[in-house]
Amino acid sequence: MLLTLLFIFMFLTCFLLVAAGSLAVSSNASVEAGGEAEVPKKPLSLKGYLREANGKLKLLLIRKKKPTRKKEQLEQQLSAAGVPMKAEEFRVFRWFAVIISAGLFYLITNLIGTLAIGGVIGYVIPSVWLKKKQSKRLQQFNQMLPDMLTTIIGSLRAGHSFQQSLKMVSEESDPPIKEEVYLVLKEIQYGSTMEEALNNWKRRMPSGDLELLVEALLIQRQVGGNLAYLLDKIVETTREREKIANQVKTLTAQGRLSGIIISLLPVGLGAVIYVINPEYITTLFIEPIGRIMLAVAAIGGVIGFILVRKITTIEV
Repeated sequence: MLLTLLFIFMFLTCFLLVAAGSLAVSSNASVEAGGEAEVPKKPLSLKGYLREANGKLKLLLIRKKKPTRKKEQLEQQLSAAGVPMKAEEFRVFRWFAVIISAGLFYLITNLIGTLAIGGVIGYVIPSVWLKKKQSKRLQQFNQMLPDMLTTIIGSLRAGHSFQQSLKMVSEESDPPIKEEVYLVLKEIQYGSTMEEALNNWKRRMPSGDLELLVEALLIQRQVGGNLAYLLDKIVETTREREKIANQVKTLTAQGRLSGIIISLLPVGLGAVIYVINPEYITTLFIEPIGRIMLAVAAIGGVIGFILVRKITTIEV
């Protein structure tokens, strides 16, 4: 029954979209025509009407729209994560995850209420995966950046230009440095200036070290100076920052571990009590006041874990 209602809803949605597209494009065409006399047309069959409406709907959908801020942010996240996917494709993928997750929760529990829970989980999982992938790739990029600069310094001192040095890096380095430098060279090859390509690189990769590098390069291109010496100082700065970040990570490891243990301790203790005396803890799941206590405890545990993570996270 549920599947039947779902198919009916999808059919009605598609029909309304086709009809709306047909009406919108027809109204625009009539306005653009001005006061010209309408030429009577032969009545179309149902198949012809649907074909015409489908074509008009395609024209309506492919019109160029100004990208929204959320779309630009999503495209920037996809680019930083190295995911070869457009923002629209990722949104479709996320809604597929919502439908699949909600369906799985419903099939497992056979409860209508779990559709919402499964839908929320399916909506959140792709975003969490994207952020994890972006963070991992950004960490790899920052670790490889000093070696990239060292290669450029050697190439500059050997007599090559900066663009030739970038080409050498794109050929000899490993991803993600190789991919990002290749995109910079590709933009320059397609007609962009060096300044535009570097600024796009800075927007594409939200790295503090890369931002420092790009700003230094832009200033050097305006005022001149020894580029190899400048890059050498940037290498020293980035390596010193990485060293300090590792020290901070080591010093805050105990706090992060404490947050994880404190968050998991009630769950482990509850499991032990359930093994020893199941009736003692089952009351919490049966009585309404027990369920409220469990919900409050879960919310408090999550808030405590987030606070500990915030305290132990220090930006360098």
